[in-house]
Amino acid sequence: MRVLLAEDDDGVAGALTEVLYEHGHLPARVRRGEEVLVRHRQADLLLLDLGLPDLDGLEVLRRLRTVSGLPVVVLTARGDERSVVRGLRLGADDYLVKPVRLAELLARIEAVTRRAATPAVPAPRTVRAADVEVDLDARRVTVGGAEVRLTTKEFAVLAALAARPGTAVSRQQLLDEVWGDAYLAVSRSLDVHLTQLRGKLGRPEVLTTIRGFGYRFGG
Repeated sequence: MRVLLAEDDDGVAGALTEVLYEHGHLPARVRRGEEVLVRHRQADLLLLDLGLPDLDGLEVLRRLRTVSGLPVVVLTARGDERSVVRGLRLGADDYLVKPVRLAELLARIEAVTRRAATPAVPAPRTVRAADVEVDLDARRVTVGGAEVRLTTKEFAVLAALAARPGTAVSRQQLLDEVWGDAYLAVSRSLDVHLTQLRGKLGRPEVLTTIRGFGYRFGG
């Protein structure tokens, strides 16, 4: 897998590049945010530090999300709640705070890319609720006939619900399907992604909160 690594610290970049190579990935390192915006089409995943010398990493993420759904894992020293929430709201698929265990980083990369891949299914599956249409195979969402751009994680949350239209899905089931093994920030991550998803769809009646249990798509 082609991994674009945006990291201005040579020591950190060297260690990450080495471990990515050792595990079969093809890392390409850049130091500046502008380079990310130029080279993102050459990558399958972006590892993004927020402390870049030219642009704040959150601004890089915001700009990237206007043109690309590339899976993004934020890897940064910023562990404050405001930065975590902003990163997730701007479209990060995962958010890790340095120092991070390399085995955990590799597992997160694998999880993000696995969920970004289109599942193999025997026939097209399209689900509708009101004027919201979710094509689970093409990973395409339209509202009133107009396509809505979602991040990889936002689509994963929507797909987990849309695959069971009219059925209540528990928070724990969503966490297990979309994030895999739970970690400290994941419950908050689900809330942030649902808020963003509702905002983009603009159809609050389509995603129903079932108090004390979970959520339902349509029905």
